[in-house]
Amino acid sequence: MQMTAKKMSDRGLLALVRHEGIVPGPYTDVKQVWTFGIGHTAAAGAPDPATMPRGMPANLDAGIREAFGVSRADLARYEAAVLRAVKVPLKPHEFDALVSFHYNTGGIAKAALTRHLNAGDRVAAAAAFMGWLKPPAIRSRREAERDLFAEGRYPAGTIPVWTVDRNGQVDFSRPVRRLSETEALALLHPPLN
Repeated sequence: MQMTAKKMSDRGLLALVRHEGIVPGPYTDVKQVWTFGIGHTAAAGAPDPATMPRGMPANLDAGIREAFGVSRADLARYEAAVLRAVKVPLKPHEFDALVSFHYNTGGIAKAALTRHLNAGDRVAAAAAFMGWLKPPAIRSRREAERDLFAEGRYPAGTIPVWTVDRNGQVDFSRPVRRLSETEALALLHPPLN
């Protein structure tokens, strides 16, 4: 078994972003908390979405790059929490699945899947992803995280980029853009000038 990764892989980040989507401007989430990009809130640190310019950025690619940069910084907390909670070596795809799970639930330290994994039972750990199904609409994400953990199968498909108005309302009826993996990687790692 390979040593545990200390950082989510690019493929893992894109898997997480496929679940979350990208909103390249500040918006209010379902709890009316100002949020930016890929689920970033002021609780995670700077920048504070409530103080960011409202609406869509003039340069969509620049807004997406900013969302990726902020999310990479935010992920460090979740990566560290997974490393603290899990006491056994992990393959990179297992680590990616656990970081995605924790990013969504905040539950890595108390999850049954972590107890099973630390006890050496990867089959039970994979099955335990499905113990976190609130709200019920989260089922497809849990199944994808379980499959990534158990089989190393990264989700495919495009990444939605949603529009947001100057009041912080997201239009989820139709994405303004769908990024292919190649396009997303180019925005995640822009060329150096």
